[in-house]
Amino acid sequence: MSHLRSTFSLIIIVLVFLLISPSSKAIRSLLSTVNDNGDEPQMRFDGLPRFAEAPKYRNGVECPVSVKGSLSSCNPFHVHITMTLDAEYLRGSIATVHFVLKHTSCPENVFFHFIAADEDLVKNLISSSIRQALENPLNYARSYLADILEPCVNRVIYLDSDLVVVDDIKKLWSISLTGSRTIGAGRKLCYFNKGVMVMDLVRWREGNFRRRIEYWMEFQKQRRIYELGSLPPFLLVFAGDVVGIDHRWNQHGLGGDNVVASCRSLHSGSVSLLHWSWKGKPYMDETRCEDAMIT
Repeated sequence: MSHLRSTFSLIIIVLVFLLISPSSKAIRSLLSTVNDNGDEPQMRFDGLPRFAEAPKYRNGVECPVSVKGSLSSCNPFHVHITMTLDAEYLRGSIATVHFVLKHTSCPENVFFHFIAADEDLVKNLISSSIRQALENPLNYARSYLADILEPCVNRVIYLDSDLVVVDDIKKLWSISLTGSRTIGAGRKLCYFNKGVMVMDLVRWREGNFRRRIEYWMEFQKQRRIYELGSLPPFLLVFAGDVVGIDHRWNQHGLGGDNVVASCRSLHSGSVSLLHWSWKGKPYMDETRCEDAMIT
């Protein structure tokens, strides 16, 4: 476990230095630089549209500062966010990071934990008896965050890579997980979307929820009682014990197909987070997006 943590710590430190240091900027290409009529330099990937360099993200004067420094994961003022990184969804991950930093009042206090697409690291955390029956192991990474992240990380926001945040992420971070509840997520009856979750890792570790989820994963291998991969174990363990967060923090169901009426009705009122949880993604190229909407 110590080797695993050190591996992830290296990934985290490198990415945090790039993304949320005092001179934080959006991830950008260094392949070529273009100046148009003396305007702000623009970046581009060969064969792709140009990307303008984002402004620096600075904390507001009201933001707390810790003597531990911005690169320490144990900084008590950090807002911890974790995401998985996969080549297919990398554009979406970059966009999510950019919009989180753009809309928060304390961007230098946001600490991203990226779980890279090295499936072997996650496979090693999944019991060997059930590993062969699972799809992409990264889909199960959120079940092991309490083991992957440093013990000093007591709370974390998990975000999928197909969403855009248009509000201050500190508001989501500060929601109260009432009673003894471990997860805050958008929910309705016995279902909740686990693409956006606030997780109390102290209660998670105390309740040994990893083992509870693994119980259903093992049961699934023997009986095949459900579909939808990594979602049902979460529902079976947490569906009756989840703090429902405001719908504005997970407007999911975007990216459906109007032709076959697969689009979901949107919740009324203002929105803080847009979630393209269906096949159509805003960061896909035009051809791939059309194919996804048709299939």
